[in-house]
Amino acid sequence: MKNLFVVTHTQSRHHVEKKVGGWYDSELTEQGQSEARLTAQRLACLIGEAKVEIFSSDLLRASQTAAIIAERFQCPFELFRELREISYGCAEGRPQQWLNERQIPAPDDNRLDHRGGISDAETRREVAERVYRCIEAIIERPCETQIIVTHGFALTFVIAAWIKMPIEASGHVSFPARSGSITQLRQDDYWRNRAVVSLADATHLTEKSSND
Repeated sequence: MKNLFVVTHTQSRHHVEKKVGGWYDSELTEQGQSEARLTAQRLACLIGEAKVEIFSSDLLRASQTAAIIAERFQCPFELFRELREISYGCAEGRPQQWLNERQIPAPDDNRLDHRGGISDAETRREVAERVYRCIEAIIERPCETQIIVTHGFALTFVIAAWIKMPIEASGHVSFPARSGSITQLRQDDYWRNRAVVSLADATHLTEKSSND
């Protein structure tokens, strides 16, 4: 049985500074580091003693999250550029308001190839193609339990790749997730069905907040 646990990186400095993320390489805040430890603890409860492989976006906020998880499991992790967030091009690192004033929503007849009003930003199709390619390579590996650390927007395409949604059909799909969430994906050995067991679960973070 194959189990994938997909984590969205925890709170990053660009979140609190209200800057555009994308490929802007901001690090975790202290809260983000604390949230990553809570996420690692929840993963350990879910996974138990199973052997794991850990993969991560190579952007700092994701790799720092992955490093904390890897320390909990006492195993290495691999970095993949293909797991990065969507690129916002020249908007990255600028105030979020700057991007908000310039973004243009995608028309229904061009959801996949629209650049959102930013000429050097990535399209949905470009994100989907690289994420699908990476997820397919990860799934083919024989390890039955894998952890993938990625980003909020990229998560949608990780799930879409998992359920084998054709890229041409992914123009409207969205699986919203807060930072530090865990999505569990599972394929059974007999029917070979690919299930979404849980989606963007962040109760391990909200439980901590309610106890503080």
